[in-house]
Amino acid sequence: MTSPHFGGPGGGPIRTRKIDPADRAQLEDSPVSLRRIGSLFAPYRWQICVVMVLIVVSSTISLANPFLVREVIDRAIPDQNVSLLVWAVLGMLAITIAGSVLGVVQTWISTTVGQHIMHDLRTRVFTHLQRQSLGFFTRTRGGEIQSRLTNDIGGMQTVVTSTATSIASNVTTVVGTVIAMAVLSWRLSLLSLIVLPPAIWLTRKVALMRREITAQRQHALADMQTQIEESLSISGVQLGKTLGAGPAMSGRFADTSHRLVDLEVRSQLSGRWRMATMSIVFSAIPALLYLAAGLPATSGGMTIGTLVAFTGLQTTLFRPLMGLLDVGVSVTSSLALFSRIFQYLDLPVEIDDPDKPVPMPREKVSGAVRFEDVGFRYENADRHALAGVTIDVPAGSSLALVGETGSGKTTLASLVARLHDPTSGRVMIDGVDLRDISLAELSELVGVVSQETYLLHATIRENLRHARAAATDAEIVAAARAAQVHELIESLPDGYDTVVGARGHRFSGGEKQRIAIARTLLRDPRILVLDEATSALDNETERAVQAALDVVSRGRTTISIAHRLSTIRDADQIVVLDHGRVAERGNHDQLRVLGGRYAALLARGDSAGSDDRAAAEVPCRRHAAGREESGERVAVEV
Repeated sequence: MTSPHFGGPGGGPIRTRKIDPADRAQLEDSPVSLRRIGSLFAPYRWQICVVMVLIVVSSTISLANPFLVREVIDRAIPDQNVSLLVWAVLGMLAITIAGSVLGVVQTWISTTVGQHIMHDLRTRVFTHLQRQSLGFFTRTRGGEIQSRLTNDIGGMQTVVTSTATSIASNVTTVVGTVIAMAVLSWRLSLLSLIVLPPAIWLTRKVALMRREITAQRQHALADMQTQIEESLSISGVQLGKTLGAGPAMSGRFADTSHRLVDLEVRSQLSGRWRMATMSIVFSAIPALLYLAAGLPATSGGMTIGTLVAFTGLQTTLFRPLMGLLDVGVSVTSSLALFSRIFQYLDLPVEIDDPDKPVPMPREKVSGAVRFEDVGFRYENADRHALAGVTIDVPAGSSLALVGETGSGKTTLASLVARLHDPTSGRVMIDGVDLRDISLAELSELVGVVSQETYLLHATIRENLRHARAAATDAEIVAAARAAQVHELIESLPDGYDTVVGARGHRFSGGEKQRIAIARTLLRDPRILVLDEATSALDNETERAVQAALDVVSRGRTTISIAHRLSTIRDADQIVVLDHGRVAERGNHDQLRVLGGRYAALLARGDSAGSDDRAAAEVPCRRHAAGREESGERVAVEV
């Protein structure tokens, strides 16, 4: 007699679970509509129907095997009926082949459907998240976003190919097996109904005990993975070496690894207890059936073939019954997945395209910018970052924004690229409100070079083409020349095909900044926003980058935020901001003569020889009139 099959769907181990409290809390917080879930599967309704039919057919024909076994044992072999024996054996082979083929077709269809649904959801969530404002990404951890896109949507494959199909398969198998058992022997069927419940209870009890240990082990593994990711990344290694924290990191890793030793041992022992319990159950039930079949009071004239066939059926009943006991867990975890995904899809888009965008072809835009009574307040902030700001920036001219940390410079500049929308007032280009311009056209009109340069882990050429995919090699070289970085790139062994490394760590700050300038130039923007583009550089590197910026700014409307006043002396217009309001405005000579905040900054030495960003932005604490400023400045700018 063959040994019983220990396994779940697909031959894996039987897993007994209980509902995760996190899944239950997720559904209580964000209930999910079954109709909405059904709409995801609606385009594939016919494929799903075919899968269900294949499951029913496969489960049904497999039940014929025990009856063929009974015919072989009770008639074919004792009667030496070769013809019956051959037909029975061929029938067994046909059932096996048919079941295997149907299983392959079922897996192919369900996997294809699952992958298409995952693709649709993954693309929709990714696209929707790209439309979110900067505030969303400030509030949300990057790891959580990645988890939604990978783990949660990846779990959809299990919903389609495992949860739904296993429920259908288990229900069909249990119903069919119970009917077949009753047909073979109603007496043994009654005995099974008495024996199975305590056997299943015992198996679940042991499995649930193991679950707690496994959860602790997974938590420890997650801690170890986090330590590896934090400590062995480029930034982590650099931090460890500069702080001398290597030994401490190694000790922390060793503690986590040692904790895993104990948990692994306990997990393996609990696994052995689980398997031992199941072995006892699978051995005890057939033994009781043999006892019942051998006792005159309960045998009822049962044949050996009937006993063997019944035992085989009873063995296959255990697995689907255990699976059905986990239906509630599977459904809850699946609904929780949908809930988390729908939460992201339901996020409101704060900055979106207008219903009827005003056409703004780049060749017809002059680049005049106007801030009209602009006010802005960050979410949950205790005061406005900007209030009543009105500034005109004529086409082709330059505006420099100066002020202390938290005065609103970066916030004001970010409104031009529509990274935020003003709370009140409006920002216009050539007299058109930015909210009436499509985001695609706006990104072509406005180019931004910020202090924090982000380069992709790709070649220099690919990084530059990220700004404009259709750019030719000649255009890439022209942009690099304008940014004064072409000679540097050409000096590299692989030239423009040099891989920049993770976050551009292969290059210095000034080199990365000039590559970023070239990338922005490829879009040929009419308006250029320079958000402290040289503040993190040393004096010599800053001069090289500033020279590149001076070249690329010609003929463009330029809005600059600078921590060194020497870089903005030639600006057509300088605006000094204080607590989100315009305190002074004029050119360098006018503001110097005025004797106000700007003049005080000049008197303090302009910070041109200092690398301290904060010192460059600290305003004078006295007005020209001698009134002392009181209170400490608190930075609230993002």
